[in-house]
Amino acid sequence: MDTKTISTLDLSWVTQHVQQLVAIPSFSKEEQDTADFIAKILSNHGIPVLRDKNNVWAKNKHFDAGKPTLLLNSHHDTVKPNANYTRDPHDACVVDDKLYGLGSNDAGGALICLLANFLHFYEQAELKYNLIFAATTEEEISGKDGIARILPQLGEIDAAIVGEPTQMHMAVAEKGLLVIDAYAKGKPGHAAHYDNENAIEVAVRDIRWLQQNYFEDVSELLGPVKTTVTQIQAGTQHNVVPGECHFVIDVRTNEKYTNKEVFEILQRHLHSSLKARSFRLNSSGIASDHDLVLAAQELGITRYGSPTISDQALMPFPSIKMGPGVSQRSHTADEFITLHELTLGLKQYHKLLTHIL
Repeated sequence: MDTKTISTLDLSWVTQHVQQLVAIPSFSKEEQDTADFIAKILSNHGIPVLRDKNNVWAKNKHFDAGKPTLLLNSHHDTVKPNANYTRDPHDACVVDDKLYGLGSNDAGGALICLLANFLHFYEQAELKYNLIFAATTEEEISGKDGIARILPQLGEIDAAIVGEPTQMHMAVAEKGLLVIDAYAKGKPGHAAHYDNENAIEVAVRDIRWLQQNYFEDVSELLGPVKTTVTQIQAGTQHNVVPGECHFVIDVRTNEKYTNKEVFEILQRHLHSSLKARSFRLNSSGIASDHDLVLAAQELGITRYGSPTISDQALMPFPSIKMGPGVSQRSHTADEFITLHELTLGLKQYHKLLTHIL
């Protein structure tokens, strides 16, 4: 095998490439330069690069249409840095084992560790699975020009490893996301009178219902469906009873319900008019007897159900979510990933892939 390929499983290679990736701004819909960077890494290893907009992917050298295909996927877009940063978000320096920078934890570490392993296995001829590495965009906004755009171009996919910060635990199920705009209607009028129906009070009754009522079917891995009111707006001045109150419901669904089923249940019980922004981000998961899950069991990798959403929600095939870093660290000020976490990610991905390939 080419010595360049072997060297990718070294921590110094991974650290260097995470630093270079983080140093390039790549906000959602503005990922041109990081796409160029990833494509160049593949090209430098003599690998044909496929690209659509800022999505970059490649297939292993001995890709065989007669074999099942495993997708190695992570994203290279980031959110914008929040106001509490005390460091330059793109100064990817290493201090006391911490590699700082926007996108280091979510999900530069996972992406580069997956890429390193793809390069390692690229030339091997007798793999059980084909491999496709895909570095995709717009994950942070669930955009239509990310993974959803290129899935039809990848051919049949049998399973996927989605790189996200999970402390290298394996998420074998993931909650879906349903965002609902609710419009409570009232009767506008003067606040001094008693014959007005206040839209805020209508909204409060619906919000109270959401707090006091639960969906009956609870998932072993994902728990119950969770509804949270995250925004509310009504009124124009102190002495006018508002005729409408708009509030937003964030719903995290388990695999017991589709997003449409949850929406229909809420429609039956709430007085407000409801409008779903999208139904496409349903809960996802993988069978307990799948190769990836059995491999995790044999390797002692912790399995769990994830409350957060990723590009898994857009994949119509079995998938797991797994990567170095800590989920709670994502989108925080002075984001970082540790070199220890990168080492674990590199080795654990390698063990998992070696086990199933």
